[in-house]
Amino acid sequence: MQKLQGIIKKPIITEKATMISETMNRFTFEVIQTANKIEIKNAVEKMYGVQVTKVRTANFGGGKASMKYTNKGIVRETARKWKKAIVTVAEGETIDLFNNY
Repeated sequence: MQKLQGIIKKPIITEKATMISETMNRFTFEVIQTANKIEIKNAVEKMYGVQVTKVRTANFGGGKASMKYTNKGIVRETARKWKKAIVTVAEGETIDLFNNY
């Protein structure tokens, strides 16, 4: 088991994530690739002092390679791999991402 503070990299604060957090009580975080749902739940509960009811995860990037034509020749690269966790918090509880992080 990994350190709980090392599991969550940062909160994702976008227009869509902010709307979901305000309306549905769901908060979005970027987490390390190897973290599972139980570790994410424990880390969020310990860091923010809330009760987590559901965790949803998604992996992004690292798929198709893209090519760039530069002055030094053709450069092949892939997108950065990362994992997103959408955490649902119990009714009546909230996480203040702007002051706690």
